[in-house]
Amino acid sequence: MSRAEHGADAAPLLPDVRVGNGFDVHAFTEGDHVILCGVRIPHEKGLKGHSDADVAMHALTDALFGALAAGDIGAHFPPSDPQWKGAPSHIFLRHAMEMVKERKGRISHCDITIICERPRLRPYIEEMRATLATILDLDIARISVKATTTERLGFTGREEGIAALATATIILP
Repeated sequence: MSRAEHGADAAPLLPDVRVGNGFDVHAFTEGDHVILCGVRIPHEKGLKGHSDADVAMHALTDALFGALAAGDIGAHFPPSDPQWKGAPSHIFLRHAMEMVKERKGRISHCDITIICERPRLRPYIEEMRATLATILDLDIARISVKATTTERLGFTGREEGIAALATATIILP
């Protein structure tokens, strides 16, 4: 029997498990570091963006918004709004997390893939996971961060920027 057959106020028979995906890209610009998953990583270039350009955190934020069917990061934090100029991306991610909590939900798992030739990210992966775990108030075992290359193909292969793909699983009552 469906929820509709039980009536709008009936409790679902199973939890509402939702999965959202997010994708983001930022071009390289002048600078001496990039910020990924809230971690400052030395590099001979920076990332261009209205906020701190944390491409990985932006993708994860969009994944959470997607799981909630709540639009995207640009709808919540328009780049045309000067208050977000240079803003740390943890503000965006924490807002998405709070939206999950407002719906009495919980984040079950987050998975991020960062796509770039350089900088090499392996030395920073555990710090990235720990930073995200703190921001999301989530057990680090529920957060995966991976890095890959495109074998020197495409804009990331030409080292023109960094891309990130994220998936978030949430459980709503």
